Amino acid sequence: MQPKGLTFRQGDLSHPPSWAAISKLLADIFDFDVTALDRMGGPDPSSMAFSWFGKDSWLAANLTAFALPMAIDGRAVRAAGLQSGAVRPEFRGLGLFRDLIEKALTWYDDQGFEAVLLYTDKPGLYEKHGFVVLPQSRFLAETCVAGSAIPPPRRMDFGDPDDLALIKKMLARRKPVSDRFAVARQSEMFLLNTWLSDDVRLDYLQTLDAIIAWRQGEGDMVELLDIVATTIPTLGDIQAGLNLTTGRIAVDFVPDLLACNATAAMDDDPLVLMMRGPAHLRPAGPIRLPELAHF
Repeated sequence: MQPKGLTFRQGDLSHPPSWAAISKLLADIFDFDVTALDRMGGPDPSSMAFSWFGKDSWLAANLTAFALPMAIDGRAVRAAGLQSGAVRPEFRGLGLFRDLIEKALTWYDDQGFEAVLLYTDKPGLYEKHGFVVLPQSRFLAETCVAGSAIPPPRRMDFGDPDDLALIKKMLARRKPVSDRFAVARQSEMFLLNTWLSDDVRLDYLQTLDAIIAWRQGEGDMVELLDIVATTIPTLGDIQAGLNLTTGRIAVDFVPDLLACNATAAMDDDPLVLMMRGPAHLRPAGPIRLPELAHF
């Protein structure tokens, strides 16, 4: 298709004007500021943008693909994600978004990705393209073996260049937080989501060589959001390292590596995770991607 007055462009985000145009589109449509990535190393270098531009490089519609390596049921999966999908109101109804999805999925197939994932509150838009909903659960830790006392944590500060460098270094070599369902590498979204969430705490436990992302929930509830480490520590060791005395810990990912007992309950969030790929890659049992991995 070639809508009148529009020009299609495909390319990575290393071109500053393209990144600036996408950033403005997302800010205008969703009031979402992604420019924080500029001070943390820039957008994901694996990204590939599919865009319809109007006059004077005015971005009318966009959809961005990116590599999203996953661990699914103990297997390393060469997966990818879709994000930054938006169409300006004056250009809706022209079939631009459908066209961008088709172009992006053709690119995925040509690149040999095994699966594609996305988040949406309108799953019907994607089911016709082969996507299926992956129901997610919430996890509440019940019991764990208490860890031994370890030195207190060091709070990470994005404004400290040394802290930011350590966070990025550990993200680059992290182990997936779950063998059953987790991202294997997605540094940029972790950085952006943490930056935009002013209640998230990043504590570095030097003895465990682990960064623990967590927040204080309602009442005595503690929310364990993510773990950045080459070896995932037990929940008991995390409790000891953070000096947590509460018995109520909500875990925002599949807790199979935490050496604890946990109950799962279905999540009723209207924002759902969808996947396109062969049926044998769909994860078994309760799953969850942590909010710091959302894209």
